[in-house]
Amino acid sequence: MILSISGVVLLGIICFLFFRKDGLKLSHAFVCALFGFFLAGSAIAPSITASTTSLAALLGGIKL
Repeated sequence: MILSISGVVLLGIICFLFFRKDGLKLSHAFVCALFGFFLAGSAIAPSITASTTSLAALLGGIKL
C-alpha cells in the first residue's frame, strides 16, 4: 500500500511539472488519468501490480 500511494504522489508531481513546465495540456492530463482509471479496472491490472511490485523489490535490493 505504501508503494502505491507514493507512486501515485510521484506520478502526480511529474504530471504537475509537465503541466507547468513542458506545456502538458489539461485535456492530455485528463485523458491520461482516464486511461489509468480504466486500465486499473481491466483484467491486466493484477499483472501490472505484480510487475511494479517486483520492480520495486529489485530496485530496493540494489546496494550502492
